[in-house]
Amino acid sequence: MTEPYVKQETKNGIATIEFFHPAHNSLPGDLLAKLAKTIIEAGNNDEVKVIILKSGGDRTFCAGASFNELISINDAETGKLFFSGFANVINAMRKCPKFIIGRIQGKTVGGGVGVAAATDYCMATKFAAIKLSELNVGIGPFVVGPAVERKLGTSGFSQIAIDANSFYEAEWARQKGLYNQVFDTLEALDEAVQKFAENLCNYNPEAMKEMKKVFWSGTEDWDELLAERAVISGRLVLSDFTKETLKRFE
Repeated sequence: MTEPYVKQETKNGIATIEFFHPAHNSLPGDLLAKLAKTIIEAGNNDEVKVIILKSGGDRTFCAGASFNELISINDAETGKLFFSGFANVINAMRKCPKFIIGRIQGKTVGGGVGVAAATDYCMATKFAAIKLSELNVGIGPFVVGPAVERKLGTSGFSQIAIDANSFYEAEWARQKGLYNQVFDTLEALDEAVQKFAENLCNYNPEAMKEMKKVFWSGTEDWDELLAERAVISGRLVLSDFTKETLKRFE
């Protein structure tokens, strides 16, 4: 696989949405926009009862935002648009009336942690360590912060946001509430995800829709909140500190 994609397959009430990018599943703006659109469409499709969200490949779930796009930002408006990409995906997941099962096969960084946190039930392999690396490059996990904090709590979120150099093991993420289950192998993960999704298809769709509203109660302001956070990140990425830091990664 070399070409980036977002694709969806619906079978027996289960919509499987998969994204891929050859750069460790890092997501540029066009892929993020397509991912958000695909999630919204699946949520509005009456044939879909539950959604599985996954990425291609077997090593990294998502390496966060596209680094090439990040280093090319030269004005505040472009910065806001760039950081709004993950905001739009998270809000699409939040407002989707169907349960979204996360299938996290490997390491996930930055925005990828936010996507995992925005799923309604998240299953991973023991290789799915997490890291919020944003402070490392002079910005911060502002956009994904609300989603991550909602799952990890303020203590867990602040720990990984401040310790931006460290990966935290999948078991730590499970204990903190990001992952609901952790499996030893990819095969075991896939089997469990499929079985879990099939079981959810037996439930009343209206009941699941109402339960999702309950679970996400208190996040009704996230359209505005995440947009405001995108502005903060867009401003910081233009700072001399961040520009100099990013040069070291080119």
